[in-house]
Amino acid sequence: MGLLEGKVAVVTGSSRGLGLAIAQAYAGQGAAVVVSSRTATAVDQAVTGLRQQGFTAVGLACDTANPDQVKALADLAVASFGKLDIWVNNAGTGAPFGPTFSLASDRFTRVVQTNILGVYYGSQAAMQHFLPQKSGKLINLIGRGADKPVPYQNAYASSKMWVRSFSKSLAQEYQTSGVGVYIFNPGLVLTDMVTDVEAVEGYAQRLSAFNTILRMWGNLPDVPARKAVWLASAATNGKTGLEVSVLTPGLVLGGALRELGRRLMRRPVSMAEIKVTEIPARQPVESANQP
Repeated sequence: MGLLEGKVAVVTGSSRGLGLAIAQAYAGQGAAVVVSSRTATAVDQAVTGLRQQGFTAVGLACDTANPDQVKALADLAVASFGKLDIWVNNAGTGAPFGPTFSLASDRFTRVVQTNILGVYYGSQAAMQHFLPQKSGKLINLIGRGADKPVPYQNAYASSKMWVRSFSKSLAQEYQTSGVGVYIFNPGLVLTDMVTDVEAVEGYAQRLSAFNTILRMWGNLPDVPARKAVWLASAATNGKTGLEVSVLTPGLVLGGALRELGRRLMRRPVSMAEIKVTEIPARQPVESANQP
């Protein structure tokens, strides 16, 4: 019997990458899963793949910045499986690497809409079902920047700091409700979000060290997905407000030692370097109002 046998889980941003790995891991532990992403074709492909593995899954195209679409996702879970037990706010996006005001404003606001409003709408939709039934697990994902500022990644980093504060506040506000609110940092996950990035012209060279960081501490999606199963399981009952990170001090040390050993033994690099695409900077702020 699986750890999530009989549970119903919604995972946003789950047609590929980490989200799909979490959906697969949940389904493998007995949960019925609801898959979502912005593209209907991608959702259909993910659902088909899960069903071909013998799992129970449905899906719906959903832009998490749209509250009506997020509500429809929760409604689909209940209509398909009769209830809702787990909600994972995984959908997220980043912005090009570079100074905050060298980016077009729509690139910044897109991060806000997805990473902040998407988490707010997803949490709201989940809690509307969880609170009346006095049970449920809400899992919100954070990342780099959740605990301190990150220059040149201000949009993403500040959004994750918001998610952390928002989630901790929810956990305290609803501490006696029977609902668990959890904060999950999956660490560096080897998906195109971190291996195929954009940088403002003149700043790409600052990312050169990132290849070493990925070799030391990057994980395939199935690694954090296993931790996400644990978070959603009975093991965390009564532990609302819990914050969990895949990248523990032991893994940090182990990754650094492996990279040191590789260099000492002069072994070749076993993974491709990240792809960086340079984009032009927007008009400088100081000259924005000049003719």
